Amino acid sequence: MKLKTASFHVRATPAQAAAWNRAAEAEGHRSAGTWLAAAADAYLKVRARAGHPLPLAWHLGTFTAHLMDGRELQVRGVVSPPFGVFRGTSHGPDRNKLRTLVHLPSGRIIATLKSSRQCRALASELAPVILRGELPDPVPIVERHRREAL
Repeated sequence: MKLKTASFHVRATPAQAAAWNRAAEAEGHRSAGTWLAAAADAYLKVRARAGHPLPLAWHLGTFTAHLMDGRELQVRGVVSPPFGVFRGTSHGPDRNKLRTLVHLPSGRIIATLKSSRQCRALASELAPVILRGELPDPVPIVERHRREAL
């Protein structure tokens, strides 16, 4: 099995580089790069536990949505696992201006809102909870997002 990885280039001042190298060595990392990766992962976990919205990276893609009438439909939209947003409602794709947020692993529709921006904000708010392995009842959170959009 091949492990997929990404590579990042990080700029640092000489003082930062020295401090990062010392910290990496003290914690038993082979390089400052592996230490930085662990530090970034730890930072995101702390943000999630604190309930802060997580920044999500969105890209175009297709995913399955479970519609109100029981159908499973492949839809096109933007994706940032574990979420997807498509143009339409819980009844299916539509050329109207509404957007629907979907939980990708389950295909469950979370909410239909007025804009993609609202769906993305809701996804950022729900992401920390989902990272903890929970899929809460989104109704109170969705209602707050609808009220704030007015």
